[in-house]
Amino acid sequence: MRWTTDISAGDWLRDRVDGDWSIHHFVPRGYEAYARIFHPVEVRSIPGRAMPTHDEMARMPDHERHDLVERMSAEEATWAEAAAAFGTTMHALAQWDNLLQVEHDQGERIAADGREFSGGAFGALSPRQLARVAGHLAAHTTTASDAYAGLWSGWGGLVGFMGQAPSRAFLQFGEPDSPELARHNEMLGRSFTDRFNNVFRRSTWQEGILSREISEGPRLQLPDREYILFRADVRTFEDPSWILDAPWRDRPAEEHGFEPSAQAPGLMWPADQAWVLASEIDYDSTIIAGSAGLIEAICADAALEALPIPEGADLSWDGDTVNR
Repeated sequence: MRWTTDISAGDWLRDRVDGDWSIHHFVPRGYEAYARIFHPVEVRSIPGRAMPTHDEMARMPDHERHDLVERMSAEEATWAEAAAAFGTTMHALAQWDNLLQVEHDQGERIAADGREFSGGAFGALSPRQLARVAGHLAAHTTTASDAYAGLWSGWGGLVGFMGQAPSRAFLQFGEPDSPELARHNEMLGRSFTDRFNNVFRRSTWQEGILSREISEGPRLQLPDREYILFRADVRTFEDPSWILDAPWRDRPAEEHGFEPSAQAPGLMWPADQAWVLASEIDYDSTIIAGSAGLIEAICADAALEALPIPEGADLSWDGDTVNR
């Protein structure tokens, strides 16, 4: 994987996406078929008892609440499982809150059987999903070794900038009386107060995950979004360890004790333009545009929860007319 300044490689996308908020705000029109891959959701339960409501949790003594949290188990679940739990209908244009029958943006609900369902990640496939999808994508292009991967430039901490304070700060845990923790917390405190006390201080370069050269480099402009482009072999993403070689690996977080991580690409396409993958930051699902064979393979993969969608599909929060 390597950074590229050739953003003209994405000009064809700009010519084939729309300004409306159908799927074609993010993936081009004109493909033979389209699929929606649903991001996994989470279900939590407490063995032997029903999940308490938020109000009940708030009224519990601290020790009792802590004990319950320790006993909770969280597992990955599908949208179809959630629909079954709440007696709603799973379908290609389903919206999460409609499946749960909750207010828009509430995102979680306890089912009658005591399990609590909460929504999946926005804007990115999980590592497991990306590995499965990459295998299908590689098999349906003649240029698997020559593809483009785009990162939305707005992810927190990704790019550096001129400013007076970093875009993010890391909390550090350790022995309460350790000198290292005291120094860290003192510095962290200053980083928050300085932005108010020194509003006229000269701006300096604030480092991001990506280098200054990449941070200040050209970006692919699409409707309401801009992407930093990299060249990559699609087959690289079949192995979740791709994050170790990603130019956008989050090394600053690792320096503070976090596990190695890297944001999954939000936009991908091969040089032969056989397909396009888009994980829009406001979607809890990923859209694939491609051949009928590719879409059939993705939707038939039992390791993925995916359904075919029509051209022009509406995936806005009120687009689920079945579960209103």
